Amino acid sequence: MTVTRRRVLGGALGGMAMLAQAGRASAQAALRAGSAEEIVSAARLGGDVGFVVVDPRAGKVLEAYNETRGMAPASTAKTITSLYALETLGPDYRFPTRLIGTGPVSGGELRGDLILTGGGDPTLSTDDLADMAARLAAAGVRKVRGRFLVWGGALPYAEEICDDQPVHVGYNPAIAGLNLNFNRVYFEWKQSKAGYALSMDARGARAVPPVSSAQVVLASRSAPLFTYARQDGRERWTVAQGALGKSGSRWLPVRDPVGYAADVFRTLARAQGVVLPAAERIGGVNGGTVLVERASDPLMPLLRDMMKHSNNLTAETVGTTSTLRRGEAAARGASGAAMSGWLRQRLGGGTARFIDHSGLGAENRIAPIDMVRAVALLGPKAGLRGLMKPFPLRDGNGRPVQDAAIKVDAKTGTLNFVSTLTGYMTAPGGRELVFAIFTGDLERRAQAAQTEEPAGGQAWIARSKILQSRLIDRWGSLYA
Repeated sequence: MTVTRRRVLGGALGGMAMLAQAGRASAQAALRAGSAEEIVSAARLGGDVGFVVVDPRAGKVLEAYNETRGMAPASTAKTITSLYALETLGPDYRFPTRLIGTGPVSGGELRGDLILTGGGDPTLSTDDLADMAARLAAAGVRKVRGRFLVWGGALPYAEEICDDQPVHVGYNPAIAGLNLNFNRVYFEWKQSKAGYALSMDARGARAVPPVSSAQVVLASRSAPLFTYARQDGRERWTVAQGALGKSGSRWLPVRDPVGYAADVFRTLARAQGVVLPAAERIGGVNGGTVLVERASDPLMPLLRDMMKHSNNLTAETVGTTSTLRRGEAAARGASGAAMSGWLRQRLGGGTARFIDHSGLGAENRIAPIDMVRAVALLGPKAGLRGLMKPFPLRDGNGRPVQDAAIKVDAKTGTLNFVSTLTGYMTAPGGRELVFAIFTGDLERRAQAAQTEEPAGGQAWIARSKILQSRLIDRWGSLYA
């Protein structure tokens, strides 16, 4: 398919219409930039490539290639999730986590049950729970006469975000209404003359409590690297001894976030002199007095951090909370479909078909033209550019270009054999443009399912990023 400059973004939102044709570029500038077809060919990616760049102020599509083809957006889907959440929840929304008592506090004793309730906060950390335990002790609670109850039903539970990922990757944890440490547990190993010492803890910046809800043991094998099972109320891992070096660590995903948070809080409370019985799960909360409440940061900085670090759990909890606020079904898959419907309604149509909010699933689809329409038409009101981070351009060898004249703020997306980029660029002359560049070889990705680092994957991603930089450099030359 050849590059086109034509009417693509017909229709208007907020009185802004995307009009017909681009201004002409000089032959000299085009020669200097190279043709887009040559850039695509030189990348040697295979699969699909699609892109579009527009001047939103002039209402012009400047250049487009496979722009209407639905493609996997990877983590650029978080751009849509941010827009969805900001419109639905508002920039000041905060996620609550509470300790609720069902009776009075007298003589250092809570004469009733203590309930740890989650509000879906994706950013709750061990240090936050430690602060809540300290505040509970400061409120005069030293003992609980009743039960220690825990509730994580604020969001629908899902054991994982996506089912085609390796079992041990920390970026694919469970989702629940009570989350801790992005639903990851810290695994560390050290070798000595006596053998390996293995540990699992809920590591924070200040508190490092051990956990009993997750355990790991050595297995005499070289592969697979990890196995996982849930048995007797615990998450049980085995790790291949032949794959371990002398020492190391990594975050493993948690599949039982509610049990994990309850386990950690009980340990932290004990450190404050508050003795709690073993936790019991409940299906809902009816009444009681809030003894301690912790609120997350407002949504806007939370999203900025999510976009910077591309955190999948944050995207899923934020998107699911938004869907629930809209009164729609929000189970795994259904919430992505609700966001798809919202976007099609806001754009007056389009190709959006999301199965999640993070972009981790390779079955997500959106065309580059619809991504650009969302960024150009919905982004300014939401302050979207301020949520994105600078994107460094790369030379033909993949090295960052220093002091580039083109300024880019964008969201990246990366899966095995999928690399995407969308956002804003300021050309050397100050012209503001919006773009989306999608690349993906889903056949090779399918062949690499359940593989963390497939052969050829990193080289493929590197070539895609060079393609992205070359296209942006071309646009900066042509449309300055």
